[in-house]
Amino acid sequence: MTVLLLEDEYPAAERLQRLLRQAAPEAQVAAVLDSVSGAVQWLESNPAPDLILSDIQLADGLSLEIFDQLLVRSPVIFTTAYDAYAIRAFKANSIDYLLKPVKLTELTAALTKLRDWRLALRESAAAGVNGPPEEASVHRLERLADSLPRPDRQFKTRFLVRSGEQLLPLPAAQVAWFQSRHETTTLTATDGRRFVVDYTLEQLESLLDPRQFFRLNRQFIAQLPAVQRLHPHFNGKLLLDLQPAPSDEVLVSREKAAAVKSWLEG
Repeated sequence: MTVLLLEDEYPAAERLQRLLRQAAPEAQVAAVLDSVSGAVQWLESNPAPDLILSDIQLADGLSLEIFDQLLVRSPVIFTTAYDAYAIRAFKANSIDYLLKPVKLTELTAALTKLRDWRLALRESAAAGVNGPPEEASVHRLERLADSLPRPDRQFKTRFLVRSGEQLLPLPAAQVAWFQSRHETTTLTATDGRRFVVDYTLEQLESLLDPRQFFRLNRQFIAQLPAVQRLHPHFNGKLLLDLQPAPSDEVLVSREKAAAVKSWLEG
């Protein structure tokens, strides 16, 4: 089984490959790409993979745009921190839709659905049923729709943080940004207070409202009001001013710059 992996965060791509090796040792990753444009170019130049394992948010836009540009026959398992795109993803050859951080049991179950889907196609072909894959397996895919995450999902509204010997509830609205350094995640509040939190940035991506919070790079997730200014930077990157100001520069890659601007515009 050949797999095309679409993921713009290096740690997440590495983790998915480790999980894939455990869930399907026979799988061969044909390519790891981080952008819509790169995926379109690869799919136009290579044989269709047996499976596409794709994040929704890529460096230059939504991976769903790939299916607007190309007729893609390969089945897709989407992995994402955001569940707002569930129904649109379902319509794009989706076998399953997994929220980050992806668990081994969930990926294994999704691959089992993929095998069942292929079996249904073979059975339909043997019975003389013609037509595209989505028609041959429509009943299985309709049942999948019932298990998709609902778009009215509730996001995390507060964090319990430690201050000395006390635990304090801190509303998410009072969070300016999160930073990951040396395998430790800190939360900086709008008043400048800092707390260590027991979450990775990957976990926080799935807990926070994507309309308010954005993963800027491997180190930072910021809330919308914390972003004060954007400065054009060398090689197409963006340098962001956050408030309160972190001690480290906050750089956004050239590939992700358009997505950040789109998020800020609303």
